[in-house]
Amino acid sequence: MKNFFTLLKFALALAVYPLATQAQAPAPNPTAEVAPAVAPTKAEPTDPQRISDLEAYVNNTARLSDAVDSKVSSKISGAGPGHNGFQMVCAALVLFMTLPGLFLFYGGLVRKKNILSVVAQCFGIAGLVTILWFLYGYSFVFGDGAGSILGNLKFALFDGVDSMPNTNYSYWISHNVFAIYQLMFAIITPALIIGAIAERMKFSAIMVFVAIWMVVVYFPLAHMLWGINGLMNGVWNADAKIKAIDFAGGTVVHMSSGWSALILCLLLGKRLGFGKESMQPHSMTMCAIGTGMLWVGWYGFNAGSAVAADGIAANAFTTTTIAAAVASFVWAMAEYILRGKPSILGFCSGAVAGLVVVTPACGFITPGGSFIIGIVAGIIPFLACWKLKSIFGYDDALDTFGVHAVGGTLGALLTGMLARNSANGNLATNLKAYVTDTLFQPLLMEQIKAIVITVVLSVVGTLVIALITKAVVGLRVDEEVESVGLDIAEHGEEGYHG
Repeated sequence: MKNFFTLLKFALALAVYPLATQAQAPAPNPTAEVAPAVAPTKAEPTDPQRISDLEAYVNNTARLSDAVDSKVSSKISGAGPGHNGFQMVCAALVLFMTLPGLFLFYGGLVRKKNILSVVAQCFGIAGLVTILWFLYGYSFVFGDGAGSILGNLKFALFDGVDSMPNTNYSYWISHNVFAIYQLMFAIITPALIIGAIAERMKFSAIMVFVAIWMVVVYFPLAHMLWGINGLMNGVWNADAKIKAIDFAGGTVVHMSSGWSALILCLLLGKRLGFGKESMQPHSMTMCAIGTGMLWVGWYGFNAGSAVAADGIAANAFTTTTIAAAVASFVWAMAEYILRGKPSILGFCSGAVAGLVVVTPACGFITPGGSFIIGIVAGIIPFLACWKLKSIFGYDDALDTFGVHAVGGTLGALLTGMLARNSANGNLATNLKAYVTDTLFQPLLMEQIKAIVITVVLSVVGTLVIALITKAVVGLRVDEEVESVGLDIAEHGEEGYHG
């Protein structure tokens, strides 16, 4: 019993002691500030280290004194103003390609009762894709640390997308500027599809189709080719299963939209009166103006894909110009020889074809390679637009398949043949064994693998998405609406009065 009382006293003492010491301690002051933890300061850089930082900026390489494990601070903080300014201009130029370049180009080619439908579809896609991009699209494409086919939700709602560079993709461009630049690619890609289904697809169906298509087709393809750990990012991913290259979107943009456009126009069927009544463009002047805008904007598309105002951007600018100009001339001259007259549509179509074909190659080829691309781009897509439609009888209203699918596929192949180390030293990073500066170098087979994956994903994805869209809202307007025109029937407005 005595031991029991001794144990009880000991237990009571343990319970009371903290209360007693708390009563003796001074009460905490809720207004007192807690001293923040002092971060270790980095040493001031020496003059040679400052020069090294400046050289890194000029040469578009990583700044060494600002690395995470560096003990030396950098006097150049954040993004580089010159590179950043260049990238913002390029982003604006790519948006200029869609609004107003593409809708004027396509709008001039449709009949006047449908011009506003093309404008509305371009604006609608721009808004819809921006919403998807902000919510999860950018993260699905450029979120790192995920799979090789699709990114993650690391940057969902633009979380962490600030003005500091994301060094996975650029040393000197702000992360938010890079994200917005890539948004412009995401906008124009589905907008290209509407050229094949113009004048007969419901506006609501287009919006539903695009919303699903971006997730199923575009986001995975963009991640596989451009994501830092993408399945087919041969330039930067040392572990890429397919060592393909795509500088500015031959597979991601043009092949995906062009092959999807073909499947969609086949499912929709021909326009009323196709092959029986005239469906000539209502304004070649408008089409020509739109072509000029596309050409100017394409410099942001191609040169901007260097993600820096550097020598690679300068080379892409040069090769883009040569290919577009040569293809425009060759297409029109082919018409001159075979039909007796070089048409304005021929000059316009040739320019766009040249731009499409050179897009995947522009930052990887020499000017001589771009000249070859210009000649081929002026002939093969011309024959595709002229002969394939008449042979197979499909109604690709504005030749999206002939220019973008055929041209994009051709460009991916020619990139595999014409890419040269002398044009872009980055090819030697992970592709030293694949780029041998020969016509049939090992890179060509990698390009063919990427082409097959792109075609299969675009075709199968479009087929499934179109069937879902048809079940939900229907695909095609009724005959009365198509006869009256989509402008007044779907948008309550007319492009022209009187």
